[in-house]
Amino acid sequence: MKITSIEVFDCDIGKRHKDMAGVNPILIRVNTDEGISGVGEVGLAYGAGAKAGVAIIKDLAPYVLGKDPMKVEAIWENLFRATFWGMSGGPVFYGGMSAIDIALWDIRGKALNAPVYQLLGGKTNDNLRTYASQLQFGWDEHMAILLKPEQYAEAARYAVSQGYTAIKVDPIQITRTHSPYHKREVVQNYFGLMLADQVRMGEERIAAMREAIGPDVDIICEIHSFLGTNAAIQFARAIEKYNIFYYEEPVHPMNAKNFAKIAQNTSIPLSTGERSYTRWGFRPLIENQSLAVVQPDLCLAGGITEGKKICDYANLYDATVQIHVCGAPVSKAAALQIEATIPNFIIHEHHTWALKPGIRELCIHDHQPTGGLYKVPDLPGIGQALNDDVVKTYHAYTIKA
Repeated sequence: MKITSIEVFDCDIGKRHKDMAGVNPILIRVNTDEGISGVGEVGLAYGAGAKAGVAIIKDLAPYVLGKDPMKVEAIWENLFRATFWGMSGGPVFYGGMSAIDIALWDIRGKALNAPVYQLLGGKTNDNLRTYASQLQFGWDEHMAILLKPEQYAEAARYAVSQGYTAIKVDPIQITRTHSPYHKREVVQNYFGLMLADQVRMGEERIAAMREAIGPDVDIICEIHSFLGTNAAIQFARAIEKYNIFYYEEPVHPMNAKNFAKIAQNTSIPLSTGERSYTRWGFRPLIENQSLAVVQPDLCLAGGITEGKKICDYANLYDATVQIHVCGAPVSKAAALQIEATIPNFIIHEHHTWALKPGIRELCIHDHQPTGGLYKVPDLPGIGQALNDDVVKTYHAYTIKA
């Protein structure tokens, strides 16, 4: 079997769904001479970088076209070492590698008529516990910007009514009156020391959610790396009394010693992962034992090939794993395959985007949790396929051998 072409789909969702402007998944389909195709995703659906994610596939395609897609390990190693920038690359480069790798695993599973989890060692987990993610944007089919504590409480209450026993929120991303993040600005003192009113704003939202859902539902506090080390400690101490399950991305991960300092100054377990790539990127964070939860994004960290190694590496240090999922259904499908396999799985992320029609229509299979639990698909490969009626409206280009 040989790889004959790669199709790239620049899914700028705002073109079809105005309320999702700025959401831009990049999907690919790798085709072979035996008629078997695999799908992958570049994990740059948010922030700046989607168009670079489209272009990187064009640069990486010559290293893949004509190759045997069953040789996933060899192709990964060649992309890492023969491209020059693969060694010590960043999110754009590793996003491209990840998309290709996921597509190759999808082909491999289809060729062998087996789900990817079977090729990785079989199920350790099924009926995966799942949390409702990013409730600051609401929890229904429409995008929202929540401002008042009572709005946060209502979103949390509604998610729990659907069976979720855990939720996640960023209580400081949206300020009291507007969202600097969506205006391409930052709150400058967030990476110094937070003002008293800023701390109070975030705490009020967490407090309202805790009161609404009671003591037995877990709350994950997401920060998106908006804070500096001292501000992260400051805010952690303000919310410790609300029994936070874990504290995600309090600071950016490029200085592992900062994570260690925060871990030493709060009782809340720490997590991070979406901005770390390959084993080498995760190494200092895992080895300094500051993380309770490691969160690799399979569409950024190096695909399924590298993602499994990161999960196993985390297990050496008794760290649990929650795959980071924030994109199209391809990202979701790949995550479920890994999470079904690993013994140190803790919980699955169900992003508010996964409820939106603009995301759900991209693929044929609309995998959704039931009662706060995810059943891992038993379809061959990663268990997903592109919906051509939709993705072809986003078609960017096709690269042929």
